[in-house]
Amino acid sequence: MRFRVTHRTRYGYADAVLLSHNVARLRPRESGTQGLRRHELTVSPAPSTKSSGLDYFGNHVTWFSLQEPHTELTITAQSEVDVNLALRPDVSQGPSWEQVRQALLEPSTPQVLLARQFCFDSPHVQRAPEFADYALPSFPPGRPFLECVLGLTDRIHHDFKFLPGSTRVGTPGLDVLRARRGVCQDFAHVQISCLRSFGLAARYVSGYIATIPSPGQPRLAGADVSHAWVSAFSPDFGWMDFDPTNGIMPSDGHVTVAWARDYDDIGPVRGILTGGRRQKMDVSVDVVPVEMSD
Repeated sequence: MRFRVTHRTRYGYADAVLLSHNVARLRPRESGTQGLRRHELTVSPAPSTKSSGLDYFGNHVTWFSLQEPHTELTITAQSEVDVNLALRPDVSQGPSWEQVRQALLEPSTPQVLLARQFCFDSPHVQRAPEFADYALPSFPPGRPFLECVLGLTDRIHHDFKFLPGSTRVGTPGLDVLRARRGVCQDFAHVQISCLRSFGLAARYVSGYIATIPSPGQPRLAGADVSHAWVSAFSPDFGWMDFDPTNGIMPSDGHVTVAWARDYDDIGPVRGILTGGRRQKMDVSVDVVPVEMSD
């Protein structure tokens, strides 16, 4: 599946900003199931300095600075991405979750050792008995690891209400667990917290998923949003993705931008500035299958 993605972020300031330094993570990753055909990042006003590179987790990062007074800042990322169908493995096969946990406790390969860093706490993910208690019904003794994770994914999808505005970026995972409501970012953090509380390796994935309009309705520009899901590690299968917001294992409908320990590592745009006083931010995202635009 091929997608054209446009992600536009606009800041408006009450007073002129005299200086700002910014970081953007908006370039989709390339992998065995995803190819990047084109990517362009446009900043207006034009920055005084701009550079790019990779962060610790291998995500693409662009750094830029504006050193002239400005009352607006617009950052537009345009990408064309090929997402190949990832064949879903038989989740009833493979090692048990206990075997996966033991392998992470005693890493025998560089791949497992690297995955082990995703077993621990991070800024938005804290291990706690409450998370383990919630996940416990999905992890009976001897159950295959992937079946456990998919079962937990399905339970979060059914137990939690998707309610925009009910949480903020910094809302603790335990508050989300108790309230049973939030958005995709919250559900990803809850699932990661559950898995890490069991001694398993899980990472946060950011990206996009296209929305499908109701039959007979036009597709609205800017109706799509950034999305977040989870990737869990098994020595036998490597990293496998799970989407608790939708209760599925992603195939060719999810576009991956970045992955890391949690949202704190890979926010799409961040910056520090001098001046500006109050600011207003507007974000619009379009994820369009190429066939729909031809």
